[in-house]
Amino acid sequence: MSMKRIVIIGGSTGIGRRIATDFARYGWRVGAAARNEADLAELKALYPDNIDYSVMDVTAHDVDRKLYDLIETIGGMDVVLYCAGCGWYNPGLEPEDDERTIAVNVGGMTKVCIAAYKYFRDTANVSKGRIAVITSVAATKGLGVSAAYSASKSYQQKYLQALDQLAHIQHVNVGITDIRPGFIDTGLLKRTPKDKLPMVMSLDYAAPRIELAILRGRRVATIDSRWAVVNALWRMIPGCLWPHIALPL
Repeated sequence: MSMKRIVIIGGSTGIGRRIATDFARYGWRVGAAARNEADLAELKALYPDNIDYSVMDVTAHDVDRKLYDLIETIGGMDVVLYCAGCGWYNPGLEPEDDERTIAVNVGGMTKVCIAAYKYFRDTANVSKGRIAVITSVAATKGLGVSAAYSASKSYQQKYLQALDQLAHIQHVNVGITDIRPGFIDTGLLKRTPKDKLPMVMSLDYAAPRIELAILRGRRVATIDSRWAVVNALWRMIPGCLWPHIALPL
């Protein structure tokens, strides 16, 4: 049985780093991509035989070339996981924060998904490839304190839904996994008052559940069951009432 291969975009820190080390430990070949080469080199040193990396800025024009080069380096790709992301608690609507959020969560994810989809479309892969993206339960409603973040996550979920449909229309052997976690205690929350966040999960708790969703080929996976209930309740709130819901500032 040949070694499985996963490319992780945003693999140098937080969720991506943890998942990269876990898959390397499982015996997978891992291609990690991120902007910080020092972090990537440190990651590779943990599992030098299983991890390779590429310095990549998902907002740059050469994302597809760098992705394909990394795929070639690790000998192919069975799964791509996009967990690069940013977003801020931004009730003051600082434009730089929102612009960066859109550039990474919308522009960057779109570039990676297009390149990965075309790779699976044009490769005679016998087993099904997989495009997995860490979106968020924040996509359920527009959040006033994190407007760009919640909107960008909604875009991601709709884009994945569209790719799934396109793959069926074009008979492309690729599956889609939309991973929707609640709040995870990583650097992404460093500017958010944690005392105002409900049900914050540790990385040790969330990472294995994310990995299981990928390995089982789940179409949509909400991490965890508590957040699935919250999501269902959020969806039931009428649009006319949502502006009057008091979120913490």
